[in-house]
Amino acid sequence: MALDTGLVEWVREALAPIGTVTMRRMMGGATLYCDGTVFAILAFDELWFKADAESDAAWDAAGADRFTYDAKGRTMVMHYRRAPAEAYDDADALREWARLAIAAGLRAPPRKARKKD
Repeated sequence: MALDTGLVEWVREALAPIGTVTMRRMMGGATLYCDGTVFAILAFDELWFKADAESDAAWDAAGADRFTYDAKGRTMVMHYRRAPAEAYDDADALREWARLAIAAGLRAPPRKARKKD
């Protein structure tokens, strides 16, 4: 699966007023950062925003599905929600949802550094 670079550019342009968006490629998709804070991933040709217990009610109200995937016969759930449809063509809507995701990213506990062999 190829990364949708057009979607990455749309997110960068739309979020320019609130911060600098960078990305790191991962297994056919990408992790998106705003000023160094993880706030979204691109996977399966869609945008998924970071979520947490504090923001879940807003995502539920918008009908935003949780990010799930199958691994070793189990369904895994990650703390990301599918971007609402309006986020793909309305910069103001994208910024509102991104602000919610950035706040969730800022609340997330820092990741532990991996041990090097």
